[in-house]
Parts: sequence; structure tokens; C-alpha cells
Amino acid sequence: MPELPEVETIARKLRPELVGRSIVKADLLWSRTLAAPAPAEFHKQIKGQEIQAVGRRAKYLNIRLSEYHLFVHLRMSGDLYIKEENTTPEKHDRLILSLTPVPSLSGGGEKAPLPLGEGLGVRGSKLVFNDTRKFGRVWLVRDPNEVVSGLGPEPLSEEFTAQALYERLRSRHRQLKPLLLDQSFLAGLGNIYTDEALHKARLHPLAVSDSVNWEQAQALWEAIREVLQEGIRRNGASIDWVYRGGEFQNYLRVYDRVGQPCQVCGTVIVRLVIGQRGTHVCPDCQRIGS
Repeated sequence: MPELPEVETIARKLRPELVGRSIVKADLLWSRTLAAPAPAEFHKQIKGQEIQAVGRRAKYLNIRLSEYHLFVHLRMSGDLYIKEENTTPEKHDRLILSLTPVPSLSGGGEKAPLPLGEGLGVRGSKLVFNDTRKFGRVWLVRDPNEVVSGLGPEPLSEEFTAQALYERLRSRHRQLKPLLLDQSFLAGLGNIYTDEALHKARLHPLAVSDSVNWEQAQALWEAIREVLQEGIRRNGASIDWVYRGGEFQNYLRVYDRVGQPCQVCGTVIVRLVIGQRGTHVCPDCQRIGS
């Protein structure tokens, strides 16, 4: 599943290609892709909407329109492509948004395309949501809170300080790994970046949150921000067939490195199952209770 750095990368690549264009029509090829509103209302409301911004909240893409917000959660296998207008829909395409032509620059020339997907920058192109496993969802809402009100703070925001993390950890009595994966506690982290941050902070994923002292909380805060920023800088991690184009997988400390030596101490990385999630740990660097 794409995590914060992968979704941020997608948003940054889509932004210059979508902003300023309008949606001519929508083709909903699998109705359950749409979480809200009902299909008839969706087609009526989205037609003619201008795309004003492309952003991210946690793992959600937030495409801000003239009057609405179009949220997309990619889940396990979702992906977004920009394709040529006359491209034949593929087997797993779930939603297709036909777009107006690329706006001209002030000098009269065409907008320069970026290397994202097939047919990028072609006049009259379309935005396609493809989802093999059908877990991804789309919302069209006026108020973003209808979708994201239950999310915790953004880990790269100014409001998310070391003190804020320390207080949140101390107010709960949960194992660190499941807590950091809880999107209501902290928004955007998934399996990869949680394992990486915990290793960098030298904290065991089974440690209980209210046992974390100030120095450990500060180290965890720094580690979370550093691994996310590095992930964004490297366009995310391409671990499986779903998300492509990133290179952070070449710089992982513990995730997906079972049986390999820790880059810090040389101890062999092991895999635990915590909360039904595969978890990667260095037994020496991440001693529980240390």
C-alpha cells in the first residue's frame, strides 16, 4: 500500500498536469469504487469542475475542485495514470475522468509534459484510476472533514513537534508499532516507514508507548520526519508491482532485509509478526526496555 511518501510523490507529479484543467465527464466503470455520493449525483456534480489544486492528506490524494474535493485512497493496488483521450480502457480501470486540453502558457506555447504515465501532456487526455484488487475508493465531497476528520496530525507539519509526540505517546498504553500505524494517532505512516523510523530511533516495536521517555520520544520524532523526507526525496519505495518509480527501497535499514546484517551493528535482521503485520527488527539496536 502506498504510504505518505508515495502518495506525496504522486500528488507532486500530477499537480502540474491537472491544475487549471476541467473535468468534461466521468466514466465510472465499477460503482463500488465510489464511496460517496451516489453515482447519479457524482456524475452530475463533477461535470465541469475545474481542478484548482492537487494535494495530500495522510495517504489520501486530495484533488480540490471548483466546488468540491475529490479524495482518492489507493489502498492495496490503486494507481493513477494520465492517458491519451482515445486510449481503450484496460481491464482494471475503475474510474476515468475526461479532461479539457492542457492550458497554454502565457507565452502561447503548450505546457511542457512531465514523465508520469502514458500519454502525459496530450491535449484532451484523461485521468484514469486503475485498481486491480478493488480496494481503492473515491469520494466527492464539499467538506473535507466528511472524509479526513478522524485522522491524526501530519508528521511533517509544523504542529507536529517532539513535545506533541511525547504527550501523545504518554497518554496511551499501546505497543509502538500498532500505535504508529493507527491513522487516528498519526496520519500517513505504514509498515515500511514505521519499521524504518523505529530502527533509526533504536526503539523496539513492542515497547509500550507510555514507557517512552522524553529523549526516546525526541529521537522517534526526528526519525519519523527523516525517513519520510528521505522517502519523498527518493520518490517513495517500489517494493512490489503496485507502486513503481521510487528508489527508497535501495536505502532501507531493516524493512524487507530479513537475514541480512544491520547496517549499524551487523546483527542479523529478524522478522516478527505484530498486530498481524510483518515487522523488521535489529535485535541488538532495538532492545526492548533499553
